[in-house]
Amino acid sequence: MERRKIGSLEVSAVGLGCMGITHASGAPMTTEEGVKVLRQAFEYGYTLFDTAECYTGINADGSTAYNEEVVGEALRPFRDKVVIATKCGVHHGKDSLIVDSRPETIRKSVEGSLKRLGTDYIDLYYQHRIDPQVSPEEVAGTMAELIREGKIRYWGISEVNEDYLRRAHAVCPVAAIQNRYSMMARWYEELFPAVEELGITYVAFSPMANGFLSGRYNRDSVFEKGTDYRSNMPQYTAEGFEKSRELLELLHDLAEEKGATPAQISLAWMLCKKPFIIPIPGSRKTERLKENIGAAEILLTEQEIAAIDGRLNRMELPVFGGHKSTAPQ
Repeated sequence: MERRKIGSLEVSAVGLGCMGITHASGAPMTTEEGVKVLRQAFEYGYTLFDTAECYTGINADGSTAYNEEVVGEALRPFRDKVVIATKCGVHHGKDSLIVDSRPETIRKSVEGSLKRLGTDYIDLYYQHRIDPQVSPEEVAGTMAELIREGKIRYWGISEVNEDYLRRAHAVCPVAAIQNRYSMMARWYEELFPAVEELGITYVAFSPMANGFLSGRYNRDSVFEKGTDYRSNMPQYTAEGFEKSRELLELLHDLAEEKGATPAQISLAWMLCKKPFIIPIPGSRKTERLKENIGAAEILLTEQEIAAIDGRLNRMELPVFGGHKSTAPQ
């Protein structure tokens, strides 16, 4: 298994987004089910596990399903062999996300995450979304204090822009950013020169456009309203499928050529594009976990990637949330 770096930490080239275990992919799995899936992922070779304090759901008995608790329980037997990333600064309002990156909120959040994860340190701690009321310098200063105190090892920022990133990095080096990135969402490629210059890892969330690029869904696919975010995503509409027809055909053709699956091609495209990219697809199905991590074994040449990008440049694909994501992923 190829390894990639986050700071001094070596991790699997494909990480695991754990959100769907309890949040945004239908009713939460039970703790036992979630633990089983995550431990199988470790056996397959995953060593980067991504969660967040806001990845919660409602269990059948009405109690709160905390993603961090499931992740912590699952990884406890091999805690020293994995990298756990979690996030702060976002919680759910009635109809929208509420961002809060005040120092006192970050400190309260990190203590809660440490407790739910059952660990005394967090490997990678993200500011989940930019808070326009708090400067990047103040957030970075708080993270520097947490690093000195040994509560976190590295920190990162999710859905960040270049100006905010550079200002924060100047105060306390940023190890990773976690931004949306896939064949259907390429606007953050403009950050590649900056992260390469600064030695920052780009962790790509939704690398398969929330499963769409796996090619396993069609316009008749149904998702649970209210608890599965895909029920409201533009790519899963009839218009979205029509606009994406050429892309899905491209993935299918490349998969046949490489003896792979469309999901693996969509991941290999970014893995082979830049050595600082780590995609973190998620799934509840162990067979999908095995398929996804297998993408690291597929080679696409520079010429093949350039040809794919040329095709993508000419496609009119579904627009995500007015261009940039606001979903808590």
